[in-house]
Amino acid sequence: MQRRRPNIVLILNDDMGYSDIGCYGGEIETPNLDGLAQRGLRFSQFYNTARCSPSRASLLTGLHPHQTGIGILTYDSGPEGYAGNLNQKCATIAEVLKPGGYRSYLSGKWHVSSNLKQPTDSWPMQRGFDEFYGTIIGAGSFYDPNTLTRGNENAEHEARREGFFYTDAISDEAARMIRDHQTKHSDQPFFQYVAYTAPHWPLHAHEEDIAKYRGRFDAGWDQLREQRLQRLVQSGILDQQWQLTGRDPSQPEWTAAEHQAWLLRCMEVYAAQIDRMDQGIGRILDALRDTGQMDDTLVIFLADNGACAEDIPEGVSIDELVNKLMIAREHTRTGAKVHIGNNPALMPGPEDTYQSYGTAWANLSNTPFRLYKHWIHEGGISTPLILHWPNGIAQQGEVRHTPGYLPDIMATIVDVTGVPYPGDIAGRGILPLEGHSLQASFAQDQGDRPPMFWEHEGNAAVRIGQWKLVREYPKAWELYDMEADRTETTDLAAQHPERVRDMKAQYEAWAARCGVLPREKVVALMRSQGVTRAFWEDE
Repeated sequence: MQRRRPNIVLILNDDMGYSDIGCYGGEIETPNLDGLAQRGLRFSQFYNTARCSPSRASLLTGLHPHQTGIGILTYDSGPEGYAGNLNQKCATIAEVLKPGGYRSYLSGKWHVSSNLKQPTDSWPMQRGFDEFYGTIIGAGSFYDPNTLTRGNENAEHEARREGFFYTDAISDEAARMIRDHQTKHSDQPFFQYVAYTAPHWPLHAHEEDIAKYRGRFDAGWDQLREQRLQRLVQSGILDQQWQLTGRDPSQPEWTAAEHQAWLLRCMEVYAAQIDRMDQGIGRILDALRDTGQMDDTLVIFLADNGACAEDIPEGVSIDELVNKLMIAREHTRTGAKVHIGNNPALMPGPEDTYQSYGTAWANLSNTPFRLYKHWIHEGGISTPLILHWPNGIAQQGEVRHTPGYLPDIMATIVDVTGVPYPGDIAGRGILPLEGHSLQASFAQDQGDRPPMFWEHEGNAAVRIGQWKLVREYPKAWELYDMEADRTETTDLAAQHPERVRDMKAQYEAWAARCGVLPREKVVALMRSQGVTRAFWEDE
């Protein structure tokens, strides 16, 4: 008798740094994620694609974002690779698994369609999912999110019920989908995609969750960064020879920082957002246990980019945030005015605030790396990756140093399920898979893998073995030895000009093949279409 294919639960969170959760050195209480790590694997060198929409496009399709139509965000930026919609040359995990007998469910953030109000061929139900509950847009209030959708129908009225909180709703709907699947379709395996918006701004959290973190960050970002690095080294995730990068040069020493009470509250709310997510993950895991499906379910957890250093945009009109971008509400559900912006006179957390935690705390979240979301240096693309599968991963609590990135998730799922990756779907040709399966690394670390490439807003990189060539646009290319210096403190480009030339040539060949355009051309195209605000610089 043929063994049934495993279930897949893919959990993605939004704008969380490399070292925030407990099992990656952080102060935030994440017992459910920590438990998955203790009974499964943690990967130390897994990478995302530096920004919300491109990461989701790459994760869902096993391709590079430009190949899918999501070169920047979900705005039409002109050329095909920048149209802002999943195109017809890619297939989602749900579409790939369907011929293998899978049913697919999505609870949470979509953010790979430019049409926010009407179903199109880039919405979840049109891309292989049997059930969808979540938001089409990329950010918004946790108390009253815009574009809340059930199936293909607007469901914003559901957020009006007492006690609604989007993180809880994502968790509870995912748990319900798992239980319903067991009741109605127990003869089929399932794919459950859980896409949280936590801890993306705005800083919204429950007072009881915030209270748990009062005093937790009082030592300030300088001391906490040192302590996190120590824990990362002690746990075997990072090498002790890698130096802690300096504090972001734009930020003061903690002892010299102004508005410390407000700054601490920002970090406490951020921590509470992640804490609430972990509580919900616990309910999802309970659904798996209660239905007897835990042992043969591969659970995957990761983040979509590094921590976000953005302040809530200053000088942007309420009309743009509320009506054009649809990432904010002008009033609360009870009619009170929402105060948008990082104002130290207002403590974040409640529904009538709309703030972010800023550069210095993002620098802590990305310990020990530098730079953030948007950039391709380690702080922008490094993510925790936890894999848990009792029937498929025998080792428990081990760390894998095998490098990997988002296209590998599709490749791994295809590998472990045995469902073939298609050449076409419904008559439309599908681009070949770009990822490399991680399954061989379940038992032990693996050696060489194919090169990895990135590009976002002109920031770019290629990693080949231990070497990483990276560019912070518009600066020159830098070269780092990832075995000796993963924190990118010593640029070796001048010492290895031939290696730089070779890696740059490989990057340029990849960029041409995948439809990557020079940033200058993309900016010119957007301006020619009347886009005056720098969407490619600020979300």
